[in-house]
Amino acid sequence: MTTFHPLSEGTRRMLADAGLDADDLAAFVRAAVREDLGGGVDVTSAATVPPDARSRAGVGARRAGTVAGVPAGVAVLEAVCGADALEVVVERGDGTRVAPGDVVMRITAPSRALLTAERTMLNLMCHLSGVATLTRAWADALEGTSARVRDTRKTIPGLRALEKYAVRCGGGVNHRM
Repeated sequence: MTTFHPLSEGTRRMLADAGLDADDLAAFVRAAVREDLGGGVDVTSAATVPPDARSRAGVGARRAGTVAGVPAGVAVLEAVCGADALEVVVERGDGTRVAPGDVVMRITAPSRALLTAERTMLNLMCHLSGVATLTRAWADALEGTSARVRDTRKTIPGLRALEKYAVRCGGGVNHRM
């Protein structure tokens, strides 16, 4: 069974600054990682990666778009790797436009923990960046008018606050929760 770590004060502050509840996100992260692992551990990593191995990784853009979900990605990494064992350098923050090949963040962490966290982190960041990218396209199309892109409550249960955050990252305006 995977052990989860508390979020650091810095990450809690980053989430609060983004308008996200750190406790809610931590609970979501634990549930998502447990689901990904089937309630156990990453058996492939446990069988093939030495327990003391450390790795460096980068999260990069495959396509042009708008970044969203960096604080959530950091929260996934901290919950699985532990803040003390982890180094994250954010190169492109939420709301920034990226081109293919741009690095969003650089990570150094224990290899097993990083491999355990990476799928949940990437799925979350890719989904939120997709929402932000589409919102940015609509916001750009409305530039110069008085119209604004507003979201609705047509969101995925459990992801509502994050998806509405991604809309803000893309230049949209939240309608209501």
